[in-house]
Amino acid sequence: MIKSKIRKKILKIRKKKNYTNIKFSFLKIFKEIKKNISKKKIIGGYYPINFEIDILEFLEKLEIKGLQLSLPVVKKNNEIDFYNWSKKNLLKLNKYGIPEPEQIKKVFPNIILVPLVAFDSKLYRIGYGGGYYDRYIDKHSNKKNLLKIGIAHSCQKINKVPRNKYDKKLDMIITEKYVLR
Repeated sequence: MIKSKIRKKILKIRKKKNYTNIKFSFLKIFKEIKKNISKKKIIGGYYPINFEIDILEFLEKLEIKGLQLSLPVVKKNNEIDFYNWSKKNLLKLNKYGIPEPEQIKKVFPNIILVPLVAFDSKLYRIGYGGGYYDRYIDKHSNKKNLLKIGIAHSCQKINKVPRNKYDKKLDMIITEKYVLR
């Protein structure tokens, strides 16, 4: 099956799943992050759209624990950069209607929480098709130790993600039921 058909099918499932108000244990995510936290870690989050798992409360808890937060900002050529963000800061809508922080302080997260549409057991993902995260991972994985964590419902898992040379593997995927490594 091609990515566009998978994307359409899984987005319908995810929307339905979110309407059932499924509970997602952020303790599970925190345990995984805590294993990889040393001083001065920067977390790259995302602002949930289109029925993605809402991690805003979780990010707020990380900030209370003293971690620096950042959110992606869409750039030219289907690229993203991460900028410092705090719950206290205002966000502005980009051209896609996604809230973004002001572009004041560009940062390089040590850990990024990656939204996804579908994933497989080999830790590959399907996003919305723009390649934003794949480009970011490709550009920054070699420069530093970047932990890439996908956040999804277990119902978003498929047998095999069709992939090409541009698709980048995640380090783990956390669902409401299990952690996949």
